[in-house]
Amino acid sequence: MDLGLTGKAVLVTAASKGLGKAAAMEMARNGARVAICSRSSAVDQAADDIRTSTGATVHALHADLTRREDVDRVVSSTLERLGQLDILIINAGGPPPGSFLELGPQDWEAAVRLTLLSAVYLCYAVVPHMLERGEGSILATQSISVRQPLDNLILSNSLRMAVIGLMKSLANELGPKGIRVNSINPGWTRTERVDQLLIDRAARNGTSVADEAARVTRGIPLGRMGTVEEYGRAVAWLASPAASYIDGHALSFDGGAIQASL
Repeated sequence: MDLGLTGKAVLVTAASKGLGKAAAMEMARNGARVAICSRSSAVDQAADDIRTSTGATVHALHADLTRREDVDRVVSSTLERLGQLDILIINAGGPPPGSFLELGPQDWEAAVRLTLLSAVYLCYAVVPHMLERGEGSILATQSISVRQPLDNLILSNSLRMAVIGLMKSLANELGPKGIRVNSINPGWTRTERVDQLLIDRAARNGTSVADEAARVTRGIPLGRMGTVEEYGRAVAWLASPAASYIDGHALSFDGGAIQASL
């Protein structure tokens, strides 16, 4: 299936590894020109990996998404290098695990900057350009926790729902102006972040990582966690012109773990 991504200019944030890198890889594989950013120096190696695998144009940028000036610089650099911006993939690392009383106000403030304000800053930087062109696609990666809270992830559970509210509101505002806004909400997809969550659960429960992984997969109808490659394909489709009539949607990427009622 041709996704219509050939020649499109795409910015994927927090793409040095895991879900962000997988999304950028699939975009590039489908012919897009890609800019990726991360506060980690690993973003340079990620860009090399994507270029080697796909032959695509890939620009690596260093940025801390909790700083508005960094976000503005990344978007300006992307526009300078790629000439336009057709698709924005909003992604950021997850807040730390913990229950309510294990965390303090300073943890909430940091998590607001990481999860919510990074998305707000990116939209303020990108939306005026898309409005000027009269088209665009914005896709935010959040979590299946927006459908069902996950144990010991109160920061993520709370703030990701705020991002979904932002995305759905923007979908209503921007859809009439040619800009689609959606989210993708992955469940248990095997990344370094998930490995850390499994380690944390094992330590709390006095079990092993293998035990915790088995407990997770028992609740997934497909009987396994997702792969980053599967996630990348879902992102590329939903953000692409191939999904041109989908707006304001929150796609669950979870192997059927949380089933919607009719």
